[in-house]
Amino acid sequence: MSAAPPHIVIQEVAPRDGLQIEPKWVKTPDKIKLIDSLSAIGFARIEVSSFVSPAAVPSLRDAAEVFAGVTRRPGTVYTALIPNRRGAELALAARADELNFVMSASETHNRANMNMTHARSLAALAEIAELAHEAGALLNATIATAFGCPFEGAQPFSKVLDIVERYLAVGVDGITLADTTGMANPNQLTHLVSAALRLVPADELTLHFHNTRGLGLVNALAAYDAGARRFDAALGGLGGCPFAPGATGNICTEDFVNLCHEIGLATGLKLQSLIDLSRRLPELVGHEVPGQVAKAGRACDLYPLPERLRGPG
Repeated sequence: MSAAPPHIVIQEVAPRDGLQIEPKWVKTPDKIKLIDSLSAIGFARIEVSSFVSPAAVPSLRDAAEVFAGVTRRPGTVYTALIPNRRGAELALAARADELNFVMSASETHNRANMNMTHARSLAALAEIAELAHEAGALLNATIATAFGCPFEGAQPFSKVLDIVERYLAVGVDGITLADTTGMANPNQLTHLVSAALRLVPADELTLHFHNTRGLGLVNALAAYDAGARRFDAALGGLGGCPFAPGATGNICTEDFVNLCHEIGLATGLKLQSLIDLSRRLPELVGHEVPGQVAKAGRACDLYPLPERLRGPG
């Protein structure tokens, strides 16, 4: 008898979104080892790296080498973030299973992040869709700053939903709504996720949260209650956008898995394995990481009595 499917799908983005902002160079073999460890835990999707300008994101300049070195687990989709046609060509040459195109809801952030207008980004997406489908690769399209931009503020829901429809028109396989700068709140999520799910099936819609203002897991639960079932998260809570002032890490994978398991939501992931892997991150990146469960342990992890309380009563 096969295992029941998880109630919630968590997609791991630490190798890309997590490492892109790190000042310390993480060696290529260490990136490969991290990804192979994540594969062994059984993630449905792992965002491996990004094919962007090495000058813009030098920490991911070894994307092709990382893709070439990972041991691919059957059933796991290995994703590359791409901003344009050239990035798509490089990702396909590296045998990425899925391309993740990104455009910001905010025109200002799109210029800062991708150095393109909306018009140029959407034109590139049409070309990328043709390339991806010819190569047999999946294509996901992300709307960054969907819940707010540090330069423009809140983005109108109508604007975000219009971009969703434009993405669907070119034949994408999935859509991500990204809270790039941690500006979302549960009320926003209830309305925007509900509206997006009228256009996109739940198994094709991903929510991507950052914990910039401490609301990451609250927002994830609000999105789940609104019908979302796929979420990005980063081991240890690593990450942040280099082009978003004040940005901090993604929601922490092991913290999110712990929350899901505590309230009875199946993830298909082993929490202790995530904790063990997360505890090795400080050595990898050279500093402590934001995740809490790896520091505190699981709620079911009990401790021995103090020595003075042991022995006969």
